[in-house]
Amino acid sequence: MGDSVSREDGFAFWMTENFLSLRLVVLLLLLQTDCKKNPAVCTMNDLLQVQYQYYQPGDLIIGGITSHLVSFYEGADFNTYPKPKSDTEPLVMVKKYQHVLSLAFAVKEINENHKILPNITLGFHVYDSHFDAQITYQNTLNLLFSQQRTVPNYNCDMKKNLVAVIGGLDSETSVYTATILSLYKIPQVTYCLYAPGVSDVTQRSSLYRMVPNEQHQYTGIVKLLLHFQWKWVGMLAMDDDKGEKFVQTMECMFSHNDICTAFIERMPKQRNILGIINFYDLHMDIIASLRKTSVNVCVASADAQMTLVLQVVLNLIEADVMMPINKVWIMTAHWDFSVEPYFKKLDINVFHGALSFAVQFVEIQEFQDFLQIWNPSTSGGDGFIGAFWEQAFSCLLFPDTNMGNETKGACTRKEKLESLPGAFFEMGMTSQSYSIYNAVYAVAYSLNALHLSRNRHGTMVGGDHLEIFKGKQFKLHSFLRSISFNNSAGDKISFDEKGELLAGFDILNWVTFPNKSFLKVKVGRMDPQSPLSRLFSVNKTSITWRSQFKQAVPLALCNDPCYPGSSRKKKEGELFCCYNCAPCPEGKISNERDMDDCIKCPKDQYPNKKRNQCLPKDLNFLSYDEPLGISMTVLALALSAATALVLGIFIKHRNTPIVKANNRNLSYALLISLLLCFLCSLLFIGRPQFLTCHLRQTAFGIIFSVAVSSVLAKTLTVVLAFRATKPGSKMRKWVGKKFSNSFILSCSFIQAGICIVWLCTDPPFPYLDMNSLSTEIVVECNEGSANMLYYILGYMGLLALVSFIVAFFARKLPDTFNEAKCITFSMLVFCSVWLSFVPTYLSTKGKYMVAVEIFSILASSAGILGCIFSPKCYIIVMRPELNSKEQQKIEISKNLTTEATMLGNRQN
Repeated sequence: MGDSVSREDGFAFWMTENFLSLRLVVLLLLLQTDCKKNPAVCTMNDLLQVQYQYYQPGDLIIGGITSHLVSFYEGADFNTYPKPKSDTEPLVMVKKYQHVLSLAFAVKEINENHKILPNITLGFHVYDSHFDAQITYQNTLNLLFSQQRTVPNYNCDMKKNLVAVIGGLDSETSVYTATILSLYKIPQVTYCLYAPGVSDVTQRSSLYRMVPNEQHQYTGIVKLLLHFQWKWVGMLAMDDDKGEKFVQTMECMFSHNDICTAFIERMPKQRNILGIINFYDLHMDIIASLRKTSVNVCVASADAQMTLVLQVVLNLIEADVMMPINKVWIMTAHWDFSVEPYFKKLDINVFHGALSFAVQFVEIQEFQDFLQIWNPSTSGGDGFIGAFWEQAFSCLLFPDTNMGNETKGACTRKEKLESLPGAFFEMGMTSQSYSIYNAVYAVAYSLNALHLSRNRHGTMVGGDHLEIFKGKQFKLHSFLRSISFNNSAGDKISFDEKGELLAGFDILNWVTFPNKSFLKVKVGRMDPQSPLSRLFSVNKTSITWRSQFKQAVPLALCNDPCYPGSSRKKKEGELFCCYNCAPCPEGKISNERDMDDCIKCPKDQYPNKKRNQCLPKDLNFLSYDEPLGISMTVLALALSAATALVLGIFIKHRNTPIVKANNRNLSYALLISLLLCFLCSLLFIGRPQFLTCHLRQTAFGIIFSVAVSSVLAKTLTVVLAFRATKPGSKMRKWVGKKFSNSFILSCSFIQAGICIVWLCTDPPFPYLDMNSLSTEIVVECNEGSANMLYYILGYMGLLALVSFIVAFFARKLPDTFNEAKCITFSMLVFCSVWLSFVPTYLSTKGKYMVAVEIFSILASSAGILGCIFSPKCYIIVMRPELNSKEQQKIEISKNLTTEATMLGNRQN
């Protein structure tokens, strides 16, 4: 579907532009009689006769249609007899005269090379298109038929053995020529780049292109813009179908690559290529756009007419506003930088630092030697050199015939082409001349292949070796399609299946100088035949920018870029390249310029303060190496040592009354459990591992249950001991070791059962918490089932609460060394610590959560140790006289007196 549409568009383009010319060709083709019988044909031929041509005889003739002459003539008004188009001397685009010379040079080399077409000489016949459709058609017919008078399908010139045609400069000229040559199956090798959409029409079986596909150039332009991050550019093109196709193609590619066009201007197309100087007002919009200082880069579709028009317009702007147009110009491969002699005052510095594409080419040193000796005396049958020489050197070859031009002197005919400024004429082979040079060689190698093929099959035995070429040009196509050779510079030349050159584009940097000379520096290339990693390359250190940019890469953005740490925010009502910059929100970064949105860091990283980089998160756990971990470890060990000391004191004084009171074994069990409580806090310090995660809470829960149940057992022992002292009390059987041991084991087994269920169903495990802290990874033990932890804490709390209540009511019972008061205070401390633990634990994160639990373990254990055992240790160590049986008797009598008093008070 897409191909058919493009072909229809191309055909419509060709028909609308050239309808009159097509009628002329059809008429000439239909009239196949002699001029004497049809004077109208002769008259028409007279009007179209062109005197400028370059003919060199040979066994086989290669035709050429160049474009370097510009003719001026008046349009027909149908009231007077029209003047022939050749009556006025044309203006010469001197730089494009090199195209003729490159063809002549290639033929000269081939004739001197006896390995190609031995015993056969090549000749050539070159006409010019004059940038005119009618003349192009006429000169194409002249190549096919008589040089003196064109009668289609009648050729009285038996020496003209035309085998192929090379040309033309632009796509229109090539299409005009192909229209006629395709009827006769004569191969045409063109060196022009086609506009998008027109190329489908030109894919004829007889047409070959010594240039790569145009699409590679457009891809290269986009990659060049993206390489320098140029997103805000202007675009210039001619106001015709080619220019419109160029604009449409580039706009589509720009939008797909986030590039915006600040302006799109179209140069008015003039019938006369020099008419621009008289239409200044028509370019006011273009001038206004180019004055914009915010646009530093302009892309131009620089065909032959655009090249001259753009130079004139830019010089007019600078003369008008008295300020340079500081732009980086990006030109297509049509660009051939030149200043014609009739515009000698044009300033070429307006294109200093420009970048252009060119078909890949290699310097041919022998061509420069050929040009150095070229002059009117050595040119042979060159019919173009007269007009060229006079206009290039501002002299007269034939002064006597130019009486009206006294300002010019006579030419010496020894002028040197190398003396001309580079803007007028280049001694080095240009990209287009290189394509013509290769085109001639492609035809020659194909002819040679055809010749060898006929020899192998015995066709020439006993016959004329030229007979195989006469009228057999169509057989040359199969050899042209498959041709592959290395030219004299070692460059490989071959066509693809579409008849296009398998090559890429060079990127040139133009460096101009005040004396109208310049340098072309190759700074990169677009090579579609290379691997993807080398498809496009550019060496920006080799590029010379305009002095205003101070050798820094120019910026081409609608506004200042959004630097890392911010993202783009669209401006309402403007193109997407124009935007505001918004700082990245919390938790996000942007690490590149002009990011559409900020991105989140990976879970193991966090944004820095500038929010332009993600930093790795540190591991967060209570380590033995940090002050908090060290202090907790020292405190736990100190309390463990204190507990061991108390245990040692109790063991040493195990037979004293104060130790025996309230069950000595319960004191030992309590002290050992407290010792283990202090030591189990060390399980919470260090990086969590599988084993430590399993042991942390379970060991803490079971050991604390033993400690609290021991305290409760001591409290119950006090109560039971008081009840058992009454006469006839049945409580005596409950007072003893069996009760206390059974009670402790029963309470501990319940806690152990909860822990076992926890470990079997949903146990704790090491876990990396990425989200709790913004800058750190919390290495923790995931509790698995948090409810089981709350069951353990709740059970301990229940034991502590019961112990506190029982001890509170037993605090005033008369008993020797009654420790119910101490137990009451210890349980008060225990309950206070763990009640404050819950909200504190839930409100902290990371290692501080672990530190809170360690502190609660140490504080509650130290509270029990201090409140219960410090008074006894004080008596044992500091007041040993109170730790005796006599003192015990005194205490018992006091207690009995106190009890009697209490009973008396109750009876009263």
